[in-house]
Amino acid sequence: MKSDIEIAQEAVMQPIKEIAASYGISEDDLELYGKYKAKLTDELWEKVKDKQDGKLVLVTAINPTPAGEGKTTTTVGLGEAFGRMGKNAIIALREPSLGPCFGIKGGAAGGGYAQVVPMEDLNLHFTGDFHAITSANNLLAALLDNHIQQGNALGIDPRQVLWKRCEDMNDRALRNIVIGLGAKADGMVREDHFVITVASEIMAILCLADNMEDLKERLGRIIVGYSFAGQPVTASDLHAVGAMAALLKDALKPNMIQTLEHTGVLVHGGPFANIAHGCNSVRATKTALKLADIVVTEAGFGADLGAEKFLDIKCRKAGLKPDAVVLVATVRALKYNGGVPKDQLGPENLEALKRGIVNLEKHIENIQKYDVPVVVTLNSFTTDTEAEYAYIKKFCEDMGCQFALSEVWAKGGEGGIALAEKVLETLEHRPGNFHVLYPDEMGLKDKIHTIATEIYGADGVSYTPAASKALKNIEDMGFGNLPVCMAKTQYSLSDDQTKLGRPTAFTINVRDAYVSAGAGFVVALTGSIMTMPGLPKKPAAENIDVDKNGKITGLF
Repeated sequence: MKSDIEIAQEAVMQPIKEIAASYGISEDDLELYGKYKAKLTDELWEKVKDKQDGKLVLVTAINPTPAGEGKTTTTVGLGEAFGRMGKNAIIALREPSLGPCFGIKGGAAGGGYAQVVPMEDLNLHFTGDFHAITSANNLLAALLDNHIQQGNALGIDPRQVLWKRCEDMNDRALRNIVIGLGAKADGMVREDHFVITVASEIMAILCLADNMEDLKERLGRIIVGYSFAGQPVTASDLHAVGAMAALLKDALKPNMIQTLEHTGVLVHGGPFANIAHGCNSVRATKTALKLADIVVTEAGFGADLGAEKFLDIKCRKAGLKPDAVVLVATVRALKYNGGVPKDQLGPENLEALKRGIVNLEKHIENIQKYDVPVVVTLNSFTTDTEAEYAYIKKFCEDMGCQFALSEVWAKGGEGGIALAEKVLETLEHRPGNFHVLYPDEMGLKDKIHTIATEIYGADGVSYTPAASKALKNIEDMGFGNLPVCMAKTQYSLSDDQTKLGRPTAFTINVRDAYVSAGAGFVVALTGSIMTMPGLPKKPAAENIDVDKNGKITGLF
């Protein structure tokens, strides 16, 4: 089998003008970034905004394992399958971060014959959105420190500065730093921190903003720190909003590229799924719904993080209603959840499968709590057996789910037709009645308790004194009606990444909380969540190169 980048580089792409035309988009409504990438203009939205929405299909997964699940690959392959069936479908994805590309995870363009192209462009600089977000984030940081240096008229307490600098790279040495060293003119000495760009609140804001006016209002609400009097200080107080918005003007526009089989893809934004909401932009999703009859989108990590936040934060805030959810798993990942070591996942093991399938069971139950129909799909591997498939199929159907095998990695759209047929059947004959998990007016601790017990299966929630104080302060500031964004490990339903399967008899431990006032959610921190990842012992960057003809190798 060829590598992902070899398959992508052999692809014959169509000019993006032709892809766009197939969705009724004229060249005047594109801002071209070469032949194969484009941004969609603001004028396009005005032309399509009154069209009827298509059907919205969310792709999510069980908790990620080292065995791999293939959520993005499934999303891309499903979109390609609809195209092969003559359906008017479009895909909406997040943009990948440079950190994972050069670290351990690799890119985020799908895999095998279910990929988005141009793959190298998407995984590297793309259209510059992440650079714009990084610049806006760091402009706010610079204005904040300059304000303190130039007399500090707002009385900002340097010990209570919340705003962190960012860069789109894994660099552990920047997690905790000291700034302002040197002469008096070099600024006030204080501890500071970096986060990766996808963890910046500006990324979350960009992905939830409807338009420039909404973006500016959200930017203005960002709390950068507190004054000596204990009052919140915002980006608006620092007069930073206009300049930040100017940097984000083009980044606010969705990007359009294509799959290997020429299905259109809107790729826009990429917030973390454990400390933010893990979904592509509202603008891209809403535009996609006006352009096609079926929109296939995804949410980050497992359904306990990505899908819950898609449903309880993105859909709540944007007025979206998913029509079906595709839940991705693999036989190998289920056996891993059943206690089989990574290097022993090949042989048939029905007993391990029965132990591990409880993880899938819980995720199915969770999606059903939202009254949205579920289609379970398995990414097939050559080591899978018919007995394993039969067991999982019966298990899912007994839970009221549709079931299909997916072979999109090896066969592209053709390998996704069985799944596409099940999704179409679900859309046509199994209407849902989507609702969020909890109401806005519920208290923050009650919201956290609801997510912890209903979605994770916890017995309850414990709070450190710092967390309780923070949540009370957030409610006292008037943010108690916001949804909660749980910052939790992606590897387990619990807050302990070593607890696989379907853990029981555990408590979720909330150690702190803060409000992302611009994004519009309250973050509850559990466990140790890394907002500035580090590189592994052998980074993927060591294998990436470019030859004399400009051909990139080693990117995956």
